[in-house]
Order: sequence, then structure tokens, then C-alpha cells
Amino acid sequence: MTRKAIIIGASGLIGSELLSVLLHSNTYTDVIVLVRKSLNIQNQKLKEIITDFSNLWEIKEHIKADVIFCCIGTTRAKTPDLNNYRKIDHDIPIEIGKIAVENQVQQYHLVSALGANAQSSNFYSKIKGETEDDLKALNIPSIHIYQPSLLRGERKEKRIGEKIALSLMKSIDPLLIGSLKKYRSIKTSVIALAMYQQSLKEDQGIFTYPSDIIKELV
Repeated sequence: MTRKAIIIGASGLIGSELLSVLLHSNTYTDVIVLVRKSLNIQNQKLKEIITDFSNLWEIKEHIKADVIFCCIGTTRAKTPDLNNYRKIDHDIPIEIGKIAVENQVQQYHLVSALGANAQSSNFYSKIKGETEDDLKALNIPSIHIYQPSLLRGERKEKRIGEKIALSLMKSIDPLLIGSLKKYRSIKTSVIALAMYQQSLKEDQGIFTYPSDIIKELV
């Protein structure tokens, strides 16, 4: 059985890995990406929808697929305005979800974060938690939520703080055992592969995968 996928956030660290996996997959014959500017990738499977994400209902007819992968996200450094931050990390994924319901999309895969909690006093964790909760409230047959810890991958932009943290995690990761394993850093390629493999299943319901469980999926 062939499938059609939509990726939101295909230019990001996880989204770009996932896009590569889908374009090399025999299962997915059509891959649509919603992007602000062209990715400049030539592939007969790939269709780009250029959008500024300000009115997603205008492109509702393009948001039709078997599976939606939402990998969109930002940082306080890139988006210091908290309203804009919330729009990217919460409003866009949920609006996509509402359109998915109308278009009878069967699966929605969301990249969230470890520690996501709508009751958290931390802005980042709170937004991620609210996004998870609001997505779960939608009538999508199969919802998969991935909660990775610190990401390991090649970013286009330099993040000095993250680079230092990753260097420290190389020493700390082996010490995190038992219930602390979920805090170990994780490769973005592992997350992308886990998302792909879970999308091939017909399971219905809501599934949440903390970082340590994501690694067990591949």
C-alpha cells in the first residue's frame, strides 16, 4: 500500500532528516512540504507548498494525506516575541490538526519535547504541553507524540550554548541509567526513523514516546 505524507517543518533538524527518509521510501509515493521558501530539492515525489502560515485554511485543499508529520518549532533566540513563539509552536500545529480532521487525515505525528506540561511554569514546557493537550482533543484517529531530549544533529545555524551542552552530554549520557535514561541526548536521525516506522502501523489511539522509548522504536 502506497501512502501520501505532509511535513510541516521540513527545513528543520528533524524535519529534514524525515524528508530524506520519506523520499527514499518505497511506501511513500507523494510527499508534500509546507515551507516558507523552496528547499531546492529535486525529487519527483516532492511537492512544495510555499506559505507564510498566516492563513492555513486558504491552502486547506493541499492538506490532504494519509499522514501528517509536524516537526515545526522555534527558539527564544530566533523568536523573542512570545506571541510569535506561541503561534509557531502551538497555533500552527493545532490549526493544521483542525484542517486534518476536516480532510479526514488518519494519522498525525507531532514532535514535542521531553518535560512538556501545560501546567509548567517554564514557558517552553508549558507551550509544548498545551500543544499536546489541544492536539489530543481533536478527533484524529491516530496521534503520535514524540518527546525527545537534547538533540544531536547538524544544524545550519550555530548555537554555542547547545554545542557546549552536547559536549557535556557525551560524558553524562552513560551515567544516566534506569528512569534517567530518557534524559540522554538523542540523534535526530533516530527520531526521524522512529516517526517513519510508527507511521507504517495501523494502530489507532494516542501514543506518547519519551526520548528513551523513541530509541527503542528503531
